[in-house]
Amino acid sequence: MLRVYGSGESPDLLRVTKVLDSDGNLDAAGGRDYLDLLIARGSGDGWRRAAERVQAHAMLRRTKEAAARVENLASESTPEEADRLADIAQAEILAATAQRPRGLAPSYSIGDILEGALDELEAAGSTGALSGVPTGFTDLDVLTSGLRPGHLIVVAARPAMGTSTFALDLLRSASIKHGLPAALFTYESGREEIAIRILSAEARVPLHHMRAGTMNEENWTRLARRVSDVAKAPLYIQDETWPTFTDLRAQCRRLAGQRDIKLIVVDNLQMMTYGTRPLGSRYEEVSEISRCLKLLATELQVPIVAVSKANRGAEQRTDKKPMLTDLRDSGSLEDNADLVILLHREDAYEKESPRAGEADLIVAKHRNGPTATITVAFQGHYSRFVDMART
Repeated sequence: MLRVYGSGESPDLLRVTKVLDSDGNLDAAGGRDYLDLLIARGSGDGWRRAAERVQAHAMLRRTKEAAARVENLASESTPEEADRLADIAQAEILAATAQRPRGLAPSYSIGDILEGALDELEAAGSTGALSGVPTGFTDLDVLTSGLRPGHLIVVAARPAMGTSTFALDLLRSASIKHGLPAALFTYESGREEIAIRILSAEARVPLHHMRAGTMNEENWTRLARRVSDVAKAPLYIQDETWPTFTDLRAQCRRLAGQRDIKLIVVDNLQMMTYGTRPLGSRYEEVSEISRCLKLLATELQVPIVAVSKANRGAEQRTDKKPMLTDLRDSGSLEDNADLVILLHREDAYEKESPRAGEADLIVAKHRNGPTATITVAFQGHYSRFVDMART
């Protein structure tokens, strides 16, 4: 059957019988009567059930082999290698249970690659569609064409500038507005608090009224109109205390496999450690975390947004605007990121600023395009940033 199929023909009874006969293997295969019997038994979609059983047995075999490899590694590993072993074990089991088992990485000719690339360019030109996950900010989408699969996006600012709010805006755009599965790993806020902030932004109900229990009838009406859409959005929130990056990576792999996640947000890097074994210095640890986040984005083929803090460098400048060199703990954040967005609000430093209510999204690094500063509106009472045109 494989020979017939490989020659570009359908492996029906006549063709398979002819090949077996020409090879002198027809009698060894059971003869023509036996082949007729197989055809008679193969009615309906029985072939599909049989194929699914073959796939299931193959997965079981791969899982046993992976478990044996992990067991051998565990018996030879030292306590200092525990984090590395955990990562290998997760990757082995994930590959064994995947629908398409991992093998040797294929090589592609430049001609094949160009064909797909040109198709993508043509599709984008004819439909105007973004090639990445929409951010919800028109000018940012025009600049970046969305958050691209496999990219690491670092969002950073000084405290109280709204990095967590901006990260939630990206999640709302992906999951609520466009129906794309997205995941948030938060170390600073509980899941109920996150849900309240999302409702405030979506329903345009002041956050302080929701927290103080002083909502009026209009507030409740606004909330009721949006609850259904928010509730059915494919947004997954994990607020457990993940002590190590190894734990985070395992959760990301699981969600990507189960939910087909299209966007991952981690808030924030400064509260994460790499593993159970210290890496010598905080600089080395953040460097390793950022490097592995980039590798994880490439492995899962989803954009990963990492929220980070900026150091006090901006406060020493007259305009208080952050720069790439202000990224805290490690210059590797800049090196590993495909996109770096720095947030700045002038009214956070000057209450009487003529730019009150405005914020700058400073695209300080853009690996695949130009940098720019994009002005948006900051509506802190609704816990959201929005396009200026929507204010």
